[in-house]
Amino acid sequence: MMRSLWTAATGMVAQQTHIDVLSNNLANVNTTGFKKSRAEFEDLMYQTMNIAGALNEGGNRLPTGFQVGMGVRPVTVHKFFSQGAFQNTGNQLDISIEGQGFFKLNQNGNDVYTRAGNFKLDNNGRIVNANGYPLQPEFTVPAGTASLVITEKGHIAAMDKAGTELSGADITVYNFVNPAGLTAQGRNLYTETDGSGAATSGTPGDTNFGTLAQGFLEGSNVEMVDEMVGLIIGQRAYEVNSKALTTSDTMLQTAINVKR
Repeated sequence: MMRSLWTAATGMVAQQTHIDVLSNNLANVNTTGFKKSRAEFEDLMYQTMNIAGALNEGGNRLPTGFQVGMGVRPVTVHKFFSQGAFQNTGNQLDISIEGQGFFKLNQNGNDVYTRAGNFKLDNNGRIVNANGYPLQPEFTVPAGTASLVITEKGHIAAMDKAGTELSGADITVYNFVNPAGLTAQGRNLYTETDGSGAATSGTPGDTNFGTLAQGFLEGSNVEMVDEMVGLIIGQRAYEVNSKALTTSDTMLQTAINVKR
């Protein structure tokens, strides 16, 4: 059986993964705090016929080798945590991180992290995300609060109508040595792994920690034009691999017909 059949098949599978990743990016172009991904690939093993530097029949060393590749495979899907564009919402519970860092939430007793700062108040007055997971450390807005004020350095103050602070706390942000190593859980949430390293806490505005902006949301960092170009390239790569497969099939058919 011709090896090109299997090689072309690996190319089609790889490009399907490429298209899947790009499609997910485009599907989340309007998702708050979403971070785009990129599929990365590596070549497979090679069948070696001759080794470079080997002696030929005349005693001379071959300047180059003779290797035939066996195809490609996806090796990783890398997530990029570049800054997304800011949207001015005017909502006092919308908070964006300008720079590095994550908010920490409590998901049923487990620590999860997010870049999406579209927070709400639950029935107890706690600041939570859209799924009801409390912001950590927790802050409860007391009764009689007329407004919330959040500074760049993360201090949150519940103010009454007279402008007196009823309650205050400091919002902590968290960072990782390798954010790309985080595991995406869906719902705009991430969990730490051995690849990301342990979370380190800090005050907004400190070294390696971004500042906070109240009344703003961070949008997706997906660039639609780049993704559309990637889709075109992926589609053409898929087509050319399918063409290689059909060409190999035609060659096999020709070989079979020789006996007739």
